[in-house]
Amino acid sequence: MTVIAVLADPPRPGVGYPTLPETSPLSQAEASDLYEAVLRDTVRAVDRSGGDLLVNYPTEEMLPEPARGGDPPEAELRAIVADTLGSVEDVRFEPQVGSNYSARAGNTATHLLREEDAASVAIVEPTTPFLTRQVIDAAAMKLRSSGAVLGPARRGRCYYAGFTEPVDFTDAFAGASVRTLAERTREAGEDVEFVRSLPAIRTGEDLLDVVPLLRARFAAERVVPEHTATFVHEHGLETREADGDLELVRDERVRGDS
Repeated sequence: MTVIAVLADPPRPGVGYPTLPETSPLSQAEASDLYEAVLRDTVRAVDRSGGDLLVNYPTEEMLPEPARGGDPPEAELRAIVADTLGSVEDVRFEPQVGSNYSARAGNTATHLLREEDAASVAIVEPTTPFLTRQVIDAAAMKLRSSGAVLGPARRGRCYYAGFTEPVDFTDAFAGASVRTLAERTREAGEDVEFVRSLPAIRTGEDLLDVVPLLRARFAAERVVPEHTATFVHEHGLETREADGDLELVRDERVRGDS
């Protein structure tokens, strides 16, 4: 089985999607609520897949100063996962180690592969609500014959990064990470495979991909990520064309009814 390490922050203002309030109609508190919704959909997808769920949490000292205080990050995330899945009996929780995201992701993958003899490890974040059991299991199948399986997102980012052997993870998840991770894997003498591209949330511009797809899947009566879809509906998030460009707006009538 692939160990799916979800590098998750506690959903607090200024953490998770820190730039979303500057680039969308969402407030800091609402951005945190959206992060929590995507986190819930992510852990549910992993739980339903053939992978083993590991929640990799930051220590309090890793969080920005204004976001510190209250329950410890592990306790906060345990409560969210337990509420989502009904139990955390089969879920591992481990602290992150490293000075930045690339170091933390790399340390987690390397430790599991080398010290715990995991057959394969995947690094994901709560950024794409469309990470489904089918995507996770398809990646696991590819990892049986490839050194790395990558899930591309917009602007060269990577929403899923699975490995069977460690690579040089130094700054590998920064910038256009899908290219860097592919190059590092090939430098290590391993093959690279891909799963389908999915939209991942960082800024308000990313929601221009996420919101229409959610609305389309709902209209087509297809499965939608429950928690994220509920957030989008209750906050009245829509897109509209203005001067030839698509923009994110809020339907205040929907918000008023929620």
